[in-house]
Amino acid sequence: MSELTELGRGALEKMRVEAGDPVAYRLELGDRAVAMNPLLGRRVALAFAGTIHCVACGRPTRKSFEQGHCFPCFRRLASCDRCVKSPELCHYHEGTCREPAWGERNCMTDHVVYLANSTGVKVGITRASQVPVRWIDQGAVAAIPFARTATRRQAGLLEVLLKAHVTDRTQWQRLLRGDPEPVDLAAVRAELLERCAEGIAALQTEFGLQAIRPVDDAAEQHFRYPVEAWPAKVRALDLEKLGRVEGELQGIKGQYLLLSSGVLNVRKYTAYDVVLSAA
Repeated sequence: MSELTELGRGALEKMRVEAGDPVAYRLELGDRAVAMNPLLGRRVALAFAGTIHCVACGRPTRKSFEQGHCFPCFRRLASCDRCVKSPELCHYHEGTCREPAWGERNCMTDHVVYLANSTGVKVGITRASQVPVRWIDQGAVAAIPFARTATRRQAGLLEVLLKAHVTDRTQWQRLLRGDPEPVDLAAVRAELLERCAEGIAALQTEFGLQAIRPVDDAAEQHFRYPVEAWPAKVRALDLEKLGRVEGELQGIKGQYLLLSSGVLNVRKYTAYDVVLSAA
């Protein structure tokens, strides 16, 4: 068996993506940016160096909170508040945001409510500047805008309205077993615009017509991921517990590495110091 060669070391971050055919992935470690697609079919290893440094303050932490934060930062930062996962609970307008300047940059800006096909139709939201990165990070094979809103809270309230009809969840194990059946997202959008017309009108009355702008003319975007083989059994690899994960890289989808030994959620280990090697 050939020896492994170190390709980079540093704090793990989510893989950078570029829409293409297929999607191109890059893993940034320290001062190196490692192109991941060329590693398909090769034996790769990620070794945990045993340290975690908070992504916000840089201090070492024994445990990672909310993808790479130490506990004090987790308690203090707006990016770790509950409204990040439940945007309808955004309380910036009440004057109680943990970091008003952060809220201005991230919440009081244009957002897109979208429909995606990842493991079936789902609804989600993202900042307008994160299209299509958000869709790729979630492993969607297709996505389409449903509406644009002026703030994150408004997007969250519209998402709640749509969740009465479609899920907001992706089943990660199904995601990694193969691509879902095709869905006509434009037709689903048209149906939801009709079924939710009264609720959308109520939000427009509350926030203004320009704050909630349904989209009915944007085309679907489609994505193909660099996968040579789907796992017969989806088994999650625990980098912290194992200390090292190794296997043939058979594919990449969303933020998952599909190895012959199991699947690794790269984003879960944000801020973990690692060494990446390949044969």
